[in-house]
Amino acid sequence: MLVTPRPGVDRDNLLKTLRSVHTDVYNLRGGGPQGHYKRLLAYLEWTSNAVRMLSNQISDADLKRLVLTRGYELLLSGVGTMTGSEIEVQRAVNGLVSLELDQRAEAFEAAVKALHEQIIRWSLHQMVDGQYTRMPPSETFIVPDTGVYINHEKLEEADFGALLGMGGSPIRILVPMVVVDELDGLKQHNKPHVRWRAGYTLAVLDRLFQTSTAPSRLHEAGTLPPAPDGRTRGDAVVELLFDPPGHVRLPINDDEIVDRALAVEPLAGRKVTLLTYDTGQSTRARNAGLHVVKLSKEIGEEPK
Repeated sequence: MLVTPRPGVDRDNLLKTLRSVHTDVYNLRGGGPQGHYKRLLAYLEWTSNAVRMLSNQISDADLKRLVLTRGYELLLSGVGTMTGSEIEVQRAVNGLVSLELDQRAEAFEAAVKALHEQIIRWSLHQMVDGQYTRMPPSETFIVPDTGVYINHEKLEEADFGALLGMGGSPIRILVPMVVVDELDGLKQHNKPHVRWRAGYTLAVLDRLFQTSTAPSRLHEAGTLPPAPDGRTRGDAVVELLFDPPGHVRLPINDDEIVDRALAVEPLAGRKVTLLTYDTGQSTRARNAGLHVVKLSKEIGEEPK
């Protein structure tokens, strides 16, 4: 249940806020004011505070999933009719509030855990004497669009470090699911080269993630032949970017790829580079604030 931070949000501040909101709802669930109606009002007050603290840090979809749920809408709509002192009314209101508080506490606990684990993985932390210590952010995050897998070197042979001018630095290749879906569609393309490249790339991904969806090493540093300039090729890891729960893809796949790359930056705490041969894609990405490496091929002489 990983949240999607808004662009520019500091991941550590977001984690701190999520923990604070979780603590508040956890305490409210276990204690809080006595009386069914006071508990209802206390829950609605917690909701307002949570929205105020999180609305400028996470996506609207996450806010609805974590705070502004259907249970919240039900309780809010009936706030004026739940003041009765009948035992049946008290029992019903208490039951609804307790259920919502239980679910919110569980949801925020899961969100805190997922964000913390992602920060650790993308911060290049290492365990030293039982504690995590921050390592230098030497790993470069890249998102090749679908055209790169079709038109560039084969995935297992591609020297992404040369494209980035990063020498032998480690590379993390992020693959949004929309790219996987586009490659699946290209297996039926009318050009044999496109069909073969799409099938080949999918076969590599299938091999890497056959037993787990966790990040998988494509090749270790020094295992590929040196680059033409004698440079040792660095470590390369491939990671799938799954669509978040409740995520609705943008109508244009190029926009969706840019959107998923932007969502990684605040979580990873570093810039993400988009690789593309497409002029429209590179223009969209630069306009959105992404770092872009625009690839090209020789177009040759003008046809007669």
